[in-house]
Parts: sequence; C-alpha cells; structure tokens
Amino acid sequence: MRSSNETRRETDATATGTRVRTGLIGAGIGPSLSPALHEREGAAHGLDLTYTRFDLDVLGLGPDAVGDLLPPARAQGYAGLNVTHPCKQRVIGHLDVLAPDAAAIGAVNTVVIGADGALTGHNTDWTGFRDGWRAGLPGATTGRVVLLGAGGAGAAAAYAMAREGVGVLQIVDVDGARAAALAASVTPHLSPGAHATGHPLPALSALLPGADGLVHATPTGMAEHPGLPLDPALLATRPWVAEIVYRPLDTALLAAARAAGCRTVDGGAMVVHQAAEAFRLFTGATPDPARMLAHLAELVTAEQAAARVA
Repeated sequence: MRSSNETRRETDATATGTRVRTGLIGAGIGPSLSPALHEREGAAHGLDLTYTRFDLDVLGLGPDAVGDLLPPARAQGYAGLNVTHPCKQRVIGHLDVLAPDAAAIGAVNTVVIGADGALTGHNTDWTGFRDGWRAGLPGATTGRVVLLGAGGAGAAAAYAMAREGVGVLQIVDVDGARAAALAASVTPHLSPGAHATGHPLPALSALLPGADGLVHATPTGMAEHPGLPLDPALLATRPWVAEIVYRPLDTALLAAARAAGCRTVDGGAMVVHQAAEAFRLFTGATPDPARMLAHLAELVTAEQAAARVA
C-alpha cells in the first residue's frame, strides 16, 4: 500500500510541467547515464525533472560527507536522491527511516524525501535485478544458482535470488571470506529448506557445471576491464546467464553464453529496472521500462561510437 506521501507526490508529479528535483551522490560519477535516463523519462510524463550529479571527487569531499549533502537537498525541495559507491552503507546513519529490504541488504541506493522532510532509504538494486531477470529470463529455474561476485551488486542479486525462491545459492568470489559472509547474511531470507554457501574463486570450475543459472556480478567485461570472468567451456551445460555489466551491453561473457546455447539477459535490464523503481519512488508516476531500455541502448551505443572516434 502506498503511503500518503507517495499518493500526494503522484497527484502533484503527474501534473504537466511539474518541477521535480532529483540527483545522484557518489564518487567519480561524471560518466553516469542516470541523469539522461531519469530526465528523459520525466519528460515523457510531462515533468520538468532535473537530475543533478553530486560528485564527491569534483566537490573535494570524502564518502562520509554524504550526510552533509542531504539537508540542503531537503531544504531545496528535492524529491529524493540516488546514492552510489562509496556511500551506500555510509548514508544509512543519516536517514530517518530504513525500508525493510534496504535494512536486510545493508545498503541504500535511493533516498526519498517525504513531504514532511523525512529521509527514507530504499534499495532498488535488488528489485532492479529481480525485475530485469524476470523480464529477460521468464520461466528460468532456480534450483541451483551460482553467483560470481560478492560485492555490492552481488549482494543485491543474492537477496533477489533468495526472494525468488532459489533452492541452493553458491556464491563465488576472489575473496572466499567475503563470499561466505554474503552467504551467511542472505541465509535468513531463503525459503525453508534452501541454503547458501560461499566459495573461493577456484571452486567455480566444480560448481558451475550442472547449475541452473549463473549470475555474473564482477567488473570483468566492462570497457575498462575487458575479457571473460571464466573459462567458456564451463558453460557447456547451458545454464542461463544474467549479466550485471552493462557498458558494453553485449559483453564477452554474453557472447560466449549465447554461443554455448545459454539463455541470457544483459546488465542493462538491472540498470533500467532499478532506475525505474527509483523514478516511481521520486515522482509517484509509473515509468515505462521498455522505453527506458531503448533509451539506455541508445546512450550506450552513442558512448561507444564516441570512444571509437576518440
């Protein structure tokens, strides 16, 4: 059920020409595509939506300064702010309310500023992964899933898989202790009889064959970290593959997975669906994920073309 604040925001924000101020706090966020995604979707709804970057590197601030940026945004009438690395945990201590899912994951990527000024922290990364996974891989089985990468994106994906009823979640990371810690933290959210385990990277070769699916949540495959995160021969049993890297949209892993006959979903799905949920929380309006996906593809394509020219 929507709160009175959300209902009031929906009534206000869907009025043609209504001004909505939002933004993003993080470090090194100059290349972020979020401003364009949010602003174009706002325009489609008749909103005068602005999405401002608060780049800690540009401002000369450390991660703990996230708390200092919230009161001015509240005073200036912002509807809310997205929060990214390295502030997703640090922001929690500066909030008035923490949504249950954000509390369970231990990270916030969306702060909604209510009509009463209350700061409520949400995590739309996990719903973004879930909704992108559902849309891109309908009917995918989750008896046994391997999650490669136990960082922030991996934590959101692990929580999503737990909520989707995974039977066995095997988390693999270069840091075996971090994988084990994530497995322990997600265990309370698993269905009865399900379990999660953490493993160091060398275990991947024994775990992936026969798995129903693979979630890839490491930086490998990004434009600045090209390559494959695993031996493509491990895909021979054709697990579905959900990628979290989205720049480029078509990674080496996805190409190898398709060649092996796997069903795949690219990282753009998570990006768009997490942005869509944040947009809904900020404005009360219902976003169009298909339109946002098309816009993301356009933005990434243009970015890659510019990089080739440079």
